[in-house]
Amino acid sequence: MKVVVLSDTHAPRRWKSCPPAVAEHLRGADLVLHAGDVCVPSVLDELRHYAPVVAVSGNNDGPDVAAWGAPETAEVELDGVRVAVIHDSGPAKGRTARMRRRFPTADLVVFGHSHIPLDETGDGVRIFNPGSPTDRRRQPHGTIGLLDIRDGVLVDARIVPVT
Repeated sequence: MKVVVLSDTHAPRRWKSCPPAVAEHLRGADLVLHAGDVCVPSVLDELRHYAPVVAVSGNNDGPDVAAWGAPETAEVELDGVRVAVIHDSGPAKGRTARMRRRFPTADLVVFGHSHIPLDETGDGVRIFNPGSPTDRRRQPHGTIGLLDIRDGVLVDARIVPVT
């Protein structure tokens, strides 16, 4: 199962339409996870042309994004891997323990908010922030995440540059 992970697209200020380098990864995806700060639901509609979308609301998302179907958190099982999604995971200190408490059955917690890519394991949980494809802030590149899940195993989780 190929999963494309996005966060912090910040449309329409940063995301005018799907950037070509992002679209390249979306082609052939089985699922898109968006960890919030979409800002306008049309981004989710655009992503849905590539694959089904599971999204959560971020601090810059309004009621229209929630009405699209983006709750504060989401938990899904992807080919046997339990994945939780939240926008803001809080401060870096104690993050893995906090995410383990918040999502006690999750194998992987996907989050956004900081725009800082991260892939870390601790306290019995893996946490994954894809960064932002459109608002890199102080990062060298805009980034997205790619997950490869097979037979109940997260085979690969990568953060890839798209700018």
